[in-house]
Amino acid sequence: MTRKPGLKRTRSTSRRQPDKELELDGNETKSDPEESDVAPKRVRWQGSSKSRSDDGSIDEGDGSTDSLKVSATSDATDFLWSGRIGCAYYDPVKCLIYVLEDTQESGHFDVSKLLLDQCSPDIVLTSSRADDSFITILQNHMETSGSIFQIRPHKEFVPHKGRDRLLSLHLLSELVQEDANGHASSDADSSLAPRNAYEFMQRRKEAGGDPTMKRWNAAIRLANFAALESSPLCISSVGALLDYLTRERAAGEFDDTGIEGLDVRGIEALTLDQVMHINADALFSLQIFENENHASIHSDKTKEGLSLFGTLDNTQTSLGRSLLRTWLLRPSLSLRVINARHDAIECFIHPENIAPTNALYTHLKGIKNVPRTLSQLRSGKAGVTEWQGIVKFTYHSAMLRDALAELYQADNVEVVTKLVATMDIASFKQVGNAVNETIDWEESAAAGRVCVRPHIDEELDNRKHVYHGIDAVLSKVAEQISQTIPADYAPSLNVVYFPQLGFLICVPMLEEWKTEDGITVLDGWTFQVAITSLYPAPHALTSLPLARSHVYFKSQEMYDMDTHIGDLHPAIVDREIEIVQELLDKILFHDQSMSNACDVCAELDCLLSLADVSRGFNYRRPRMVEDPVIEIIQGRHPLQEQVADTFVSNDSRLVGGVGIGTYFERDEEYESSQMGLWNSVVLCTGANACGKSVYLKQVALIQYMAQAATLGIVDKIFTRIQTRESVSKVQSAFMIDLNQVSLALRNCTARSLVLLDEFGKGTISTDGAGLFCGVLKHLLNRGADCPKVLAATHFHEVFRKDLFDPRTLPVTFLHMQVMFTSDSGEVLGNSRSATTATSSRASNIDHDRDDPSTENEEAGHKIAPGEKITYLYRVSQGLSLNSHAAQCAAMFGVPQRVVQRAQYVSQLLAAHELGELLEEDMTADEEHDLEEAEAVCRRFLPWDLQSEEATQQTDVKGILARVLGRTATE
Repeated sequence: MTRKPGLKRTRSTSRRQPDKELELDGNETKSDPEESDVAPKRVRWQGSSKSRSDDGSIDEGDGSTDSLKVSATSDATDFLWSGRIGCAYYDPVKCLIYVLEDTQESGHFDVSKLLLDQCSPDIVLTSSRADDSFITILQNHMETSGSIFQIRPHKEFVPHKGRDRLLSLHLLSELVQEDANGHASSDADSSLAPRNAYEFMQRRKEAGGDPTMKRWNAAIRLANFAALESSPLCISSVGALLDYLTRERAAGEFDDTGIEGLDVRGIEALTLDQVMHINADALFSLQIFENENHASIHSDKTKEGLSLFGTLDNTQTSLGRSLLRTWLLRPSLSLRVINARHDAIECFIHPENIAPTNALYTHLKGIKNVPRTLSQLRSGKAGVTEWQGIVKFTYHSAMLRDALAELYQADNVEVVTKLVATMDIASFKQVGNAVNETIDWEESAAAGRVCVRPHIDEELDNRKHVYHGIDAVLSKVAEQISQTIPADYAPSLNVVYFPQLGFLICVPMLEEWKTEDGITVLDGWTFQVAITSLYPAPHALTSLPLARSHVYFKSQEMYDMDTHIGDLHPAIVDREIEIVQELLDKILFHDQSMSNACDVCAELDCLLSLADVSRGFNYRRPRMVEDPVIEIIQGRHPLQEQVADTFVSNDSRLVGGVGIGTYFERDEEYESSQMGLWNSVVLCTGANACGKSVYLKQVALIQYMAQAATLGIVDKIFTRIQTRESVSKVQSAFMIDLNQVSLALRNCTARSLVLLDEFGKGTISTDGAGLFCGVLKHLLNRGADCPKVLAATHFHEVFRKDLFDPRTLPVTFLHMQVMFTSDSGEVLGNSRSATTATSSRASNIDHDRDDPSTENEEAGHKIAPGEKITYLYRVSQGLSLNSHAAQCAAMFGVPQRVVQRAQYVSQLLAAHELGELLEEDMTADEEHDLEEAEAVCRRFLPWDLQSEEATQQTDVKGILARVLGRTATE
């Protein structure tokens, strides 16, 4: 595949929907009963027996009325996006725009082909800067399906223009206000006439809307539908799509209201049928990839940091590394594909297969990127290294084939079967032997080009024989010429050969020739060129090179040698190029088989890498099922366990589609008494830094890896874990969190996995707790469509009857059991596992003790300077209504009186028993202060400040002094 660097590829697609129809007279046949009160769809194509194409021409139809889905897809192959692809298309029946965020494209255009097959386009648009391979794929698909294909100007696919068009949509820019009855309302009362010019202008501004505010609203709301901040290709596609729809609408309906007039009722994420949907925020939150900058500030290179990809990547080939990255970017949804990979990994980690797998590793290192090498050979840019790569491939492929035969119980492993089928060892040996017998490796290394061995071509051998024996001929000719010239003409004379220039007479430059008279040329000679060369110093007194000049002439003898002997070197090079080209033609006959073998080798490399990691970290094979369940026994976080001294494994169980009013009928294989009932929502509470976030990510990563659990297929993963703030964004941190949750709510299904880590913490606690409860109840109210949800929160006050009653909701409540240990292994304090709030009475708390070094059961051990604390945690059943903040405060030196009082008040808050604080006995000083305050209030209340007498009083300060019980001087 040949690509032009620095260019972007873009295409647009559309699809027919035979089950939806639009009537031709403007009366629309509704596909949804709920759409009866919606304005008619304005963007459509119509015609009884003909359909209008995008260029205005008429194409013969089949006599039926079809609604066309118009889509646009952009793909970039330059260094910045490195073969990423983004897509968008418009459904005129549903009036929805579907977008595919920028994702990595493979060298075989797998995503592009998958999109074309899934969307079945009627119209495809591509950028004028698309490369030839991409255009060929589009043309072949469109010719096969009998659809329309057009190349559009590249200026229609510009990211900033696409963003402007997208933000101009009425859906995003206009915020409809509703009254208490749910009807749209306006701030201005249009029934009253304006009273002045200012009011008239103000109403006009309110009617038209503030453009700046509209754009701000659109930028905020866009993130609710799709995460397009880091998807310039997708934004470009949307812009080209909207531009195309606007032109078609203006041409078909003579309506030139622009993009704002388009009927767009929603924007949804486009998910591929065969791969998991996971956006950039989820990849970042789960730390699937982590690029670290180079240590030098002068280098732009990056390396893979602590990430899931870095952990799993033990690949030996560049093709294998690229394929593994593609697998992590787009995990498969096919049980057959997943089980085939698991079978291969299980086979490779078998104890009897350790030696064969090591041999496979060794020989995989010798296989380079053969498709790229063949492309360089085809373009004529290949050197000796590329030809050596072909020979090494043929050798190591044969050795791989032998090593595969030694694998134990590998007959049913798909990758082994595929590799045996694609490895045409006999053909590969012929290729390797042909290259090795044709190319002279030693001469090629010395000459810096591809040279041919002797006895391959008789004509070439003759030319080389003459070329290598020319020194004697040149010496004899130089001797003959030296006898025909004057003795004082030159101290020495040589005959030399230069490629392209031919044979020349070389004499040293004389001093008299450097004057104005110039170089003396003998009769019959022709001056050619004067060259100054640098030579090393003849002795060690100086290290500076010496400059020597020589003059070159041609004589009749030189012309005769040019005629009879010829220009040897170019002739030799040209003949070798012809021979190498003939060899290349023979090799390219096996081009496809070698490329296919390399693709399977890349898959083998990935599976061997996963097997090696599984063996090294003691991972277990999951059991993949059709049910939307997650059952993890002794699960571990694949990244956290690498940086923690001690890691506590935990269980996890949840199932999709169990909301309010629905239940999960468990089989015996899913029965468990350790974690209670199976629910769709798991809510985890616990102390700060106790591992709630790690537990949530752990479940998602295990599902992502499919390495240690009983797992059903997850089609999408959404996260609200980390907030990616930036000064370039107009959103606050809380608004970014809302966008992430909104995106999850709009796109999740019963098979999706949603992680909510302390959602609502970015605002005041009452509003945040309300939003948190509202999101969980909304998901539970979906019933059978409820996704699998893992949530962690510190909003302990919501677990009551009128908010989030643990006794009535189908939610699994867990908490983190915490234990603190010192450097010496000593347990500090108690292992905390609070399933309910433990109420402490005022009489049990000593308010007079103020010694910060006190040790007791609650406070535990005071931290010594420089002492390291280790947190160990384990998932347990029930709620934790204690944040352990008091214990941490006591260990780090907060006075015991303050700690105990704070703990007592927090426990009353958790138990909703604040009234008990009023029953506490006050000290004598507190009672005296309260009595004085009451006396002041009683003296102040009789003072009528609005009476005529009070308004005429001038001694206000004196009256205030008597009210406060003080003298005027005080």
